[in-house]
Amino acid sequence: MRIEIWSDVVCPWCYIGKRRLETAVAAFRQAHPDAEVDVHWRSYELDPSSPRVPTQTVAEHLGAKYGGGVAGGQQMIDRVEAVAAEEGLVYRLGGAQRANTVDAHRLLHLAQEEGRQGELKEALLAAYFLEARNVADHDELTRIAAEVGLDQVRVKEVLTTGEYADAVEADVRQAVAYGATGVPFFVVDQRYGVAGAQPADVLGQVLERAWAESRPALDVVGGADACGPDGCPI
Repeated sequence: MRIEIWSDVVCPWCYIGKRRLETAVAAFRQAHPDAEVDVHWRSYELDPSSPRVPTQTVAEHLGAKYGGGVAGGQQMIDRVEAVAAEEGLVYRLGGAQRANTVDAHRLLHLAQEEGRQGELKEALLAAYFLEARNVADHDELTRIAAEVGLDQVRVKEVLTTGEYADAVEADVRQAVAYGATGVPFFVVDQRYGVAGAQPADVLGQVLERAWAESRPALDVVGGADACGPDGCPI
């Protein structure tokens, strides 16, 4: 089973959705120990216009965009932080900075080739939401990538070029083709789409349905006039 998730590393619901998916996959694997589950992270930029050098905190940005100033922005943050806490995530989103994520996404494509995409995805989300680190800063990105075992020379090579930019753009185009208007957006076996950070039981139902339809049961007709372990009736 292949699960693709379109998300951004500065999307608060994407981290919540990741935890809920992990809960659903754990339950699914327990029910189907012979099942192979391949989780693949796809790129999606919520705000490509975000600056590479941050100038606002998330609270300031939300307050300016939706009204209410910093206090209004913090109220919105408080609501999502309460939901995150239910998944064991202690957000520091109010102090996080609004930052461009294209370089983080390019590194995720590098990590995919190195077999460390899942680890880097978790590290980037934790760095931003739990530690309020700047995921647009190249030095910070290099440190985060090194923490999950990526070669620093190779990481710096990617960051100082446009490598994997086409892969990021291709992911975004595919999301649009699927009809995704926001993230997280889950696609199972290229057949089932789930929009938003749905509860773990909802995600689990989709996994079960995909699994059942990939292994259709036969309608057996008859049964007599056949040989079996006990011999052949004559």
